[in-house]
Amino acid sequence: MNVLNSFILTFLAGFATMVGYLVIYLPYKYKDNIINASLSFAVGVMVTISIFDLIPESFNLLFYNDFCFKLILILIFIVVGVCFSIIMDRVVPNSNFLYKIGLVSLFSIIMHNIPEGVITFITANNNSNLGIKIAVAIALHNIPEGISIAVPLYYSTKNKKKVFTLLLISALSEPLGAVLGLILSKYITTNILGFIYAFIVGLMLYISLYEILPATTKYKRYLFSAIFMIVGGLIMFSSFILLD
Repeated sequence: MNVLNSFILTFLAGFATMVGYLVIYLPYKYKDNIINASLSFAVGVMVTISIFDLIPESFNLLFYNDFCFKLILILIFIVVGVCFSIIMDRVVPNSNFLYKIGLVSLFSIIMHNIPEGVITFITANNNSNLGIKIAVAIALHNIPEGISIAVPLYYSTKNKKKVFTLLLISALSEPLGAVLGLILSKYITTNILGFIYAFIVGLMLYISLYEILPATTKYKRYLFSAIFMIVGGLIMFSSFILLD
């Protein structure tokens, strides 16, 4: 597959994020249920990606033979990701909690999408069939990621244009990864990608378990929240199956 086709695949996979924008057009009278469902869904998505995708991928990418050494390195970068999230937590204003969740989720997903775009582009450029398969799987899990950004940002700002713009930035981070993959393919080692993925695990686990999960409890609909967490996790698993 040539460079242009590989870039188009990565672009389309990234822009599946924009599908999440449609959720904000659901009836406003169901606001609390929509927010609760979306936040719970985001927890399921982020935890599943972190534990069942990013951590194993980090292990596979790190070019070291010693299992314990790889584990220690991954844990170190996860802790670095958590520490970075704590710093972000202090920097982003607390005046609007939903807005803060939306911004932090946006940053975390952009950080996830850029290396994902690198891998999608490089894979598609070397193996067209595998590249298409990966692009479809990534498109599937970019949709719930878009929802996890759009809902808290919309219900905290009521500004559809702003939500659209921020979602667009998130979507563009995937083809940005493709551009970086094209320019820096000789310099991006598997170790670097492994460290980046471990760092992102720290970001996502902190955001999902420390920021978003407590926010769902204020609605006091625990079974409702649990169902949407499970749904989010199952959708992620379906995208992983496509990658196998």
